[in-house]
Amino acid sequence: MKNVHTFPPRYGPEWGSGGVFGLKYYKGVLYFTVAFEAEAHFIRDNCEKVYRFEQVGSLPTSGGDTYNAVDVADDSIYFGGWVHAPARYAGRVGRGGLIYFYDKFSHVHEYSVSEGRVRLLWKEGIGHESEWAGEVSNIIFDPVNDRLLLSRADGHRNLGVYALPRRGGRAEKISENPSLKGALLSDYACFDVMRDWRRGVEAVQCLDLISGKWEYFGVDYSAASVDSRPAFFTMSGPAISAYGKYFHFVRGGVLVGNPLSGEGMSFLRLFDFGLSGYGPLRTSAVPFGGGVLVAFNAFTHGVLYPRNEEEREMARAMNTIVGPSVLVYITPPSARIVGAFGARVTSIENAGGVIYLGSSTTANYGALDAGPLDAGWKEVLALRAEALLGNHPPVYFTVSGSQVLDMAWGGIPLYGYRAPKLLLSSGKDNTLRVFTYDFSLPPSGAEEDTISISKGRSTIDLSAYKGIVAFQLSEEDQAFKAKIVLE
Repeated sequence: MKNVHTFPPRYGPEWGSGGVFGLKYYKGVLYFTVAFEAEAHFIRDNCEKVYRFEQVGSLPTSGGDTYNAVDVADDSIYFGGWVHAPARYAGRVGRGGLIYFYDKFSHVHEYSVSEGRVRLLWKEGIGHESEWAGEVSNIIFDPVNDRLLLSRADGHRNLGVYALPRRGGRAEKISENPSLKGALLSDYACFDVMRDWRRGVEAVQCLDLISGKWEYFGVDYSAASVDSRPAFFTMSGPAISAYGKYFHFVRGGVLVGNPLSGEGMSFLRLFDFGLSGYGPLRTSAVPFGGGVLVAFNAFTHGVLYPRNEEEREMARAMNTIVGPSVLVYITPPSARIVGAFGARVTSIENAGGVIYLGSSTTANYGALDAGPLDAGWKEVLALRAEALLGNHPPVYFTVSGSQVLDMAWGGIPLYGYRAPKLLLSSGKDNTLRVFTYDFSLPPSGAEEDTISISKGRSTIDLSAYKGIVAFQLSEEDQAFKAKIVLE
């Protein structure tokens, strides 16, 4: 794969950086899209085809895909997302800039493996200066009805779940509830419901592929959580089914269960750092050896030049890096860290003993932080699967009292670490609750300990705990600082 390499910042007007998305290895072809440069790459036998989305509109283009909208069937790779065709950079605004959205289109394409040909199946735009039609953020091939199911939640109009014939044509709305991600669960297709990105995933909706009927399951995070504490800003991440359950990763952890069987959805807190953007966002969850491999990212969204108090608060939350991005391998009842990386892992693919990762060094920024270039360095990395399985990289995470307040936080897998510890600096005497649980299916409630902590520095040995640990201060402490050290 000598043509797989690093992609430096190049022309691609948008908000910050995109990444490498949609990684899929199918019938000898490795596909991925480089965003925001809007380049779809198809690599086979060291030959590379690059498609610039010129079937959507005029060059130069930008965008492509920022959510890993891809699936396969028969001889075809189906890939979707959004693209500016042409890209229209409007110029400098303060230190940032502005782009126009008149020519932003949501799209679905087909790549024929046997013919090596790309064909546009569907596109849609609304021709507005600053608003756009719902992006295609997820594609599920429906094998019962031989069609593509499209998730659309990121946008201003035409949101919901849509069905598109494989040959292309008209996309039919089949659910009014905006969805960012979903996955097959037996002969159903389940999706999130996300009406507001600040609120996050509020429900799961499942489509009976045989009858065409929908079922809706609301989520109460306090009731669903194994530590009985709420979760906040549960923005949608990737979805996958395994062990007869539906897994939907969100900022703060993962929803898991089979609501169709009456068991409901449980919430397991994972890498929740309070007022932080850290989470499994704009990335993939893929099957690996019968388990699930997923990334939790350090710097997915950011604010480059805050212009008011609200943006300054968002910048403090999103731009503060609490730790590295990590790859997590879930094989119930265990979850373990198997990789540590930089700003974000944007895509994952398991290809016959090789794990391909897409990455970017920079976040997706806000509207007035637009520029004519993609702001990040992107890469496609190839890792040996057997090396990954035996890996427990030394990592640490750092959080402050202003981030965690009196909320539950953490959800750190300890498996594989011999000397995990918690280094504390407290501004006052306080009580720390420690919740311990694992990834059993069905999930069971956490065990709880309380530890008295004194003002000043202290160390808590975590080696006595097994599985996953989360924490909560009894009282807010703005001077509080904690380092979770795993080695």
